[in-house]
Amino acid sequence: MDENAHPRIVPRDPTSRPEPDPDALLVEVGKGNEAAFERLYDVVSGPVFGLVQRVVRNAAQSEEVTQEVLVEVWRNATRYRQDKGSAMTWVLTLAHRRAVDRVRSEQSTSDREAKAGSRSGTAAFDEVSESVLARLEHRQVRRCLSTLTELQRESVLLTYYRGYTYREAAGLLDSPPATIKTRLRDGLIRLRDCLAVSR
Repeated sequence: MDENAHPRIVPRDPTSRPEPDPDALLVEVGKGNEAAFERLYDVVSGPVFGLVQRVVRNAAQSEEVTQEVLVEVWRNATRYRQDKGSAMTWVLTLAHRRAVDRVRSEQSTSDREAKAGSRSGTAAFDEVSESVLARLEHRQVRRCLSTLTELQRESVLLTYYRGYTYREAAGLLDSPPATIKTRLRDGLIRLRDCLAVSR
């Protein structure tokens, strides 16, 4: 019976309610009240994560963005104005902006990688691979493969002899896809030169 009495005494905040008021909590957070922030965190973290995940569509990144939003709430709570809208609306607006920024950042990174890949000589890469596959014998290829660096050889073997895409090979070799593409191109150029000499 005594054990049951203790949980009723634990809350020190006399304003504690079953349904905390996010507006009042956010005002208190703006005053540096850490206990209010903890309670606000409990109230808004679920809705923030849900909104972010709908925009970002990646659970791990959504967790990161949610944490960034909640840090931003702590740092910028003094900017909240009750007369401009509810605390939940203010927090979710921050969350939406952060989520959209993350999507744009990821898209920019993807676009840069695609441009870098297209500038790295895709046409020459394709011509060399077709030349190696179409015209040269296995024995010569094996001998010439031994002249490549280990990383070039692994990249060529995974993609051209085991059927992996260069992105899958990148995962297996724990290297960025752009690096694998470069290794493939350089390795295939060396193979072409070696096989041309062997003919």
